[in-house]
Amino acid sequence: MTVLLCGVVAATAVLLVAALALGSTVAAAHRARAAADLGALAAATAVQHGSSPGAACAQGDRVVVQNTAQPRGCAVAADGSVVVWTVCPAALVLPVLGRLEARGRARAGPVDAAEISRGRSGRGP
Repeated sequence: MTVLLCGVVAATAVLLVAALALGSTVAAAHRARAAADLGALAAATAVQHGSSPGAACAQGDRVVVQNTAQPRGCAVAADGSVVVWTVCPAALVLPVLGRLEARGRARAGPVDAAEISRGRSGRGP
């Protein structure tokens, strides 16, 4: 009976660590996407106000860092739209897998007329 109880406790501990790792990774994914969204909006706003692509991406990177993520890239298209990539490490470090990280990507800026005609304006139904 003692061996069985030890097995149940060990299995419960493994499941608890797995659940915590999953929760930590999901939270990091939300932070990465939110930071990418806000960074893209900041960079697109800077482009619309006449900033150079480099200055706009620098503004987007600052917003990403303020939102506890790490900037991984920024691209300004000819139409003034901006794409921002981010990475956010999970809070929990697993012994076997190490520190997991979540990635985020967001686009902000003018909508292409072809996207509107196809129903892809980015707005809900």
